[in-house]
Amino acid sequence: MARVLESADRTNPRVTSIAQWIGCAIIEGRLQPGDDLNTVDLSKQFQTSRTPVKEALLLLEKEGLVTIPPYRRPFVTRVSLEEVREIYQVRVNLLMLTAELIVNTASDEDIASLRAFLLPMREMAADHDIDGVFWASVAFRNREAEIGGNRQVKRILDSLGLRTLQLRHLSMKLGRTYAEQRLSDRERLVGAYEERDASLAVALTGAMVRRSLKIFEQSEDVRAKKDSGQVA
Repeated sequence: MARVLESADRTNPRVTSIAQWIGCAIIEGRLQPGDDLNTVDLSKQFQTSRTPVKEALLLLEKEGLVTIPPYRRPFVTRVSLEEVREIYQVRVNLLMLTAELIVNTASDEDIASLRAFLLPMREMAADHDIDGVFWASVAFRNREAEIGGNRQVKRILDSLGLRTLQLRHLSMKLGRTYAEQRLSDRERLVGAYEERDASLAVALTGAMVRRSLKIFEQSEDVRAKKDSGQVA
């Protein structure tokens, strides 16, 4: 997240710091879609004027996390199921391509660097540290993009921005019952890289991303039924 925001605003570290805090709160669900973002309250919290807060919110608006309507209070952007599906359609294809590139071009040392993520992720999962597992997963995917060796693929993945992180965290939180399967699939994925098995690596990657989307779709379906009175 820091890399995305720092590239967007290199002139004001204070603005970037505020944007990182608000962005992290949105991604981790401490600020929910539709929540108001009161610039007066935020300026008091960060002990600054409203100007850096407004600039931070503008950064987050560009990343799709915040909506700033004319003459109204900014709020956390609501998630559209159609947008989620579009993002995941792009993401699954890019990540499957990355998996194939890793098998075909990454060095043994680079692949070994991915295995280093696995034990800490399992330990955090055992401690029910969802946020810790999430950020470790983000680092794992970032490392995959690096060792895949295609700068354009990495650039496009990065361009999906912070909204993708918000969706990934929400899917992980909603899909807690899949935590063990998620970790096992990640371990199998690294094994496929080590064995240079492109077919398995691509299949596992696709299955993991599609499962995340399915979890989100099921959650939205339940919410819609509750709103219509079909679910007690």
